[in-house]
Amino acid sequence: MKKAIDVQAAVAIASLEAIAAKTQGTFGVGGVMLDSFGTVLQSVHNNVIRQGLIHDPTAHGERQLIDWYYAEIAKGRALPPPHEITIVTSLDPCCMCAGAILAGGFHVVVAANDRNAGINYEGDASFTALPEALRERARATFSYPAVLGASSYARPPRGAAAPPFFIGKTIAEPTQALCSLVFEATTESVVGLFNVDPPRASLLDPATLPADDAIVRALKRACPDALTYRCTPGRPDAGLAPYLEHAVRRDRAQGGSGDAVVLLDAFGNLLLCCHGRRGKSAIRTAFMECTRAYAQLRYKLMEGASAARQAEVRRYLGHPKDATFVLARAPDDSALDVMNLGAYGSTMEGPLPAGNPAQLQYVLPPRDDAALARLCAGLPPLYRDLIGIRPTQVADAALVTALAVGS
Repeated sequence: MKKAIDVQAAVAIASLEAIAAKTQGTFGVGGVMLDSFGTVLQSVHNNVIRQGLIHDPTAHGERQLIDWYYAEIAKGRALPPPHEITIVTSLDPCCMCAGAILAGGFHVVVAANDRNAGINYEGDASFTALPEALRERARATFSYPAVLGASSYARPPRGAAAPPFFIGKTIAEPTQALCSLVFEATTESVVGLFNVDPPRASLLDPATLPADDAIVRALKRACPDALTYRCTPGRPDAGLAPYLEHAVRRDRAQGGSGDAVVLLDAFGNLLLCCHGRRGKSAIRTAFMECTRAYAQLRYKLMEGASAARQAEVRRYLGHPKDATFVLARAPDDSALDVMNLGAYGSTMEGPLPAGNPAQLQYVLPPRDDAALARLCAGLPPLYRDLIGIRPTQVADAALVTALAVGS
C-alpha cells in the first residue's frame, strides 16, 4: 500500500489529481484520503464537468471522498472511524465540502488558499464563514501547514496542527503554487459552462411533450411524480404539500431528520421530489440528492448527443437558476446545512437571474431567522456577493400550514 508520511508527499498526490482534473476539463482540484498511519485509502479529482457538460455540481474531491468512505463502510469494509481519517486537498474546501467534512468528523489538510469560495477565505483560520458553533470544530480539525519561501505563496501554519503521523509538516512552495495555478487555470472556462443554457424566454414546457418522449421518460425514471403537479412559476401552493410530506416520511425512514426538496421548473412543473439517503452516507441529504439527480438527468440525455439534441434538452430542461428549489424546512446552523447552501452555490456558480430572486425557498420557518440571515451574510464572497444566497419562505400560507400539520 502507498503511504504518505509527510505533508509534502500527500499534497503531491493531491496535486497530481488536480492536474488530471484539468486534463478532463473540470475544476483543477484533487484530494486524497489517508488513515492514521498515512496509508492512502483513496484519491480522486473534481468531476463536476465531463465531456464538456455539467455532470454533477457536487462532485468536488472532498465530497466524493466522503461518500466513497461511507459506501465502503456500507459494503462491510473495515475502515477507521472518521476522526482517524485525514483528507488532504489541493484547495481550501468550499462551503459544501467544509460542511461535509465537519458533519462527518474528518480531519483535513489544505494546500492552496481560495479567497473567493474557500471556508478559510480570510486566510487566518478564524472561520467566520461558519456559524459560531462550528468554528471551534473547524479550528481543531482543519490544518493549513506552513509553506516556506519568500513568494506570495508562502504562509505560516494556521489552524490545527498537522496529524501526528506526518513526519514532515510543511509544503514546498512550488507544490503549493502548482495547486493554486492549476485551479486558477480552469476556473474561467468551467464556470463558463454553467452559462451556456438558453435564457428563460427561450425555454420550452416539458409538460407539452408526449408521454413517450425520451425527456419525459427520463424524468419519470428519476421521479415517478414528475409533471403531475404544476403551480404559478415561483409560487408553490398547498397542492405541493402531499409530495413533500411523502418525501419527508421517506427521509426519516432512511435515517434522515425529515428533510425533503422539490425542484420546480420555470413553468411551475414538478420535476423532482427528493428525500435524503442518510442511511447510505451521512452527507446524502435531500438537497444533495436533488441537485445531483437533476444534473445527471440532463447529462445522460446530452452525453454523446448531437449539438442540436443537446440544445433541445437544454430548452426543455433549463438550468436550475431559472427554476425553483423548495425545501421542506429552512436551513439552520448545522454542518449539513452549511454543506447544503454550499452545494446550492456550486449548482448556481453565478448570480441569479433578476427575474428569479426567490430561486431558493423553504416551507417551514427557521428556528431563528436572524441566525439564518447571519449565516448567509457571513458566507465567502462567491456565495455572499456574487450568487447572493438568501433563502426565503414560500408565500402561500396554506402550504406552510399543510406541511406543518402533516409533519
